[in-house]
Amino acid sequence: MIETLLSGDRPRSRVLAATLAAILVCLAAAPFLFPGTRALDVAAKVCVFVLLVASYDLLLGYTGIVSFAHTMFFGIGGYGVAIATTRMDPTWGAIALGTAAALVISLALSFLIGLFSLRVKAIFFAMITLAVASFFAILASQLSNITGGEDGITFKVPELLRPGFRLLEEPLLGVTIGGRLITYYLVFCAALVLFLALLRAVNSPFGRVLQAIRENDFRAEALGYRTVIYRTIANCLGAAVATLAGVLYALWLRYTGPNTTLDFAIMIDILLMVVIGGMGTMYGAVLGATIFVVAQNYLQDLMKLASGAAKGIPLLPDLLHPDRWLLWFGVLFVLSVYYFPRGIVGQLRAWRT
Repeated sequence: MIETLLSGDRPRSRVLAATLAAILVCLAAAPFLFPGTRALDVAAKVCVFVLLVASYDLLLGYTGIVSFAHTMFFGIGGYGVAIATTRMDPTWGAIALGTAAALVISLALSFLIGLFSLRVKAIFFAMITLAVASFFAILASQLSNITGGEDGITFKVPELLRPGFRLLEEPLLGVTIGGRLITYYLVFCAALVLFLALLRAVNSPFGRVLQAIRENDFRAEALGYRTVIYRTIANCLGAAVATLAGVLYALWLRYTGPNTTLDFAIMIDILLMVVIGGMGTMYGAVLGATIFVVAQNYLQDLMKLASGAAKGIPLLPDLLHPDRWLLWFGVLFVLSVYYFPRGIVGQLRAWRT
């Protein structure tokens, strides 16, 4: 059963398998294991970014496509559901319509980008995607009547997903069973299903061709595979999943805006997560996103404790001051790249052999 769900792609490392199982259990039971609004918000963000990073790894890790337009598709998903629910009543039909419209736009854009740009060299394709993403971000900021401009859009969701909704009057295991909990499990289950679908795609014959293109596109072309077509399909598939991740993130936040989905800093974060976890593994997306998001949200708190414990020691309290968390986050990234050059997943599998 598990072998089928994983599409035959076993972790191939006991440590990796145990870590992935622990992350899955923690996310599945997050509302009960880690009570509190902040912890639940971090868990939901982990779910969304695991999916987003996995969709980007399909391009970078499995196909060898360097794209900087992934956050554009992420933003299209968020704006699609936000615009639909504000222009219409906040119903499931509006969410479905907004999601469908966002998918159509993303697929059309990714198809055009792939069809006309993937014939050029990698660096030129990366520059084209960067230009398109920058143009879309500027457009979203300028069309304030539609997108809300720099302020973004705060929207309502169906009653079932609203924080004030109560499914049960009494708490279950100390947790209120209401709209926020339902929204979290909607995000978790959707992210899990889509991740397993991506895992199936990369372990199918289609995925094998993508890996052949990554290793040697000239040889793959010589064997009869239309590499441009396969790259375009991969580009469209990655864009569609990124769009759905944007929809889930917008539903969780009940808000979307340039800073939450279209910021280029998010693209850099995605790249870091892919590198930390390990490119071309899919499981690397799980580890990379979990480590990055948790560190991003709790590293300051740990540094505050460490700074307080180091009082009386020269220089150390200042070095560990919470305001310097980005410095130490960078140090952690450098160390992870140095000691795990193939990413955490790749290194764990290498140690097994």
